[in-house]
Amino acid sequence: MDTITTATQLGRNLVARRKALHLSQQQMARQLGISQNRLSELEAHPESLTLERLLVLLNLLNLELGVRERTGSARTRRVEW
Repeated sequence: MDTITTATQLGRNLVARRKALHLSQQQMARQLGISQNRLSELEAHPESLTLERLLVLLNLLNLELGVRERTGSARTRRVEW
């Protein structure tokens, strides 16, 4: 399981999984009911996804979202809201 701590990492993982499943952006977009251009934007900027839409996308890619406590020496990054 990949540990994802940034939106950029999420986007890369989504693209890698789509490609591993041999799905084009056009094919995936069709399944989501969106344009290929919109999917491209979401892959490049996954921070704009709502949780609901992220879960739908993960489901289509046969992935799941997990949340767990950090272990080891991982430190909490300061994030400005």
